[in-house]
Amino acid sequence: MDLGGKALTNYLKELVSYRSLNVMDETLLIDDAKEKLCFVSLDVPGDLHLARCSYILPDGITYKKGFVKDMDEALRYRTLPQVSDSKDHGMDTNKSEDRKKAELSQNEFVLTNERFLVPEMLFHPIDLGINQAGLAECIVRAVQACHPYLQPVLFESIILTGGSTLFPRFTERLERELRPLVPDDYKVKITRQENPIFGVWRGGSILASSPDFESMCITKSEYEEMGSARCRRRFFH
Repeated sequence: MDLGGKALTNYLKELVSYRSLNVMDETLLIDDAKEKLCFVSLDVPGDLHLARCSYILPDGITYKKGFVKDMDEALRYRTLPQVSDSKDHGMDTNKSEDRKKAELSQNEFVLTNERFLVPEMLFHPIDLGINQAGLAECIVRAVQACHPYLQPVLFESIILTGGSTLFPRFTERLERELRPLVPDDYKVKITRQENPIFGVWRGGSILASSPDFESMCITKSEYEEMGSARCRRRFFH
C-alpha cells in the first residue's frame, strides 16, 4: 500500500488550496492541522454535521503557531455589543477584553468534510486515484500469504504503528472493516502502541541489540562477492 502520512498531508493541502487559501508551500502548518483536526469517520452522514472547524494560521506577530479556533468562543463574539466611546466606556472594559480574546482572525481556513475524508484514503485509496486495496484488505492479503496454521495467530496479533494510526476512531474503524473479511471462527485483536510514531525505531533498536542480530546480517564483503543472490540464499531458503 503506497500511501502514508505525507500523502495525506499533500491531499489536505490540495483541498484547502482549492476551497480556501493557497497553502501548497505550508507543509508543516497543514501537517499540524491534520494531526489536530482530522479523524476517522464511523458515520459519514452524521459527521458531516459535526465536522466544521476553523484553523488559525500564524501571522508572525500575534500568533507564532497555528491553532484550532474555539468555535463556541467565536459564536459568543457575535453576541457581544459594540464598545462605546461614551462615558460608559470604562464599564465596558471587560466586554472589550472578551471581544479581543474572541476576535475572529482573517488568517484562517475552515475544514468540514476534509477532516474525515483525508484519513478515509487509508481505507479507500481508490478515491485518491490510487488503484490499490484499502488497509483492511491489505492486512487480510498479508495474513493469507502465510501458512494456514499461522493465520489465526496473526489475526489476533495486529499491531498499529505509525503516526496515522493516531487519528481518533482509527482502531474502531479498522476493526469494523476487517471483521467481515476474516473467517467467523477467527478472533480479531488490534493493539495500538503507546507511542506508535516511534514503533519502527523501537523495533529496529530491539533487533539491533539482540545477540542473534549478527547472524541475521550480510556483511559488506559478502554482498560485494555475491550481491542480492546472497541475501536470497540467506533469508529465503
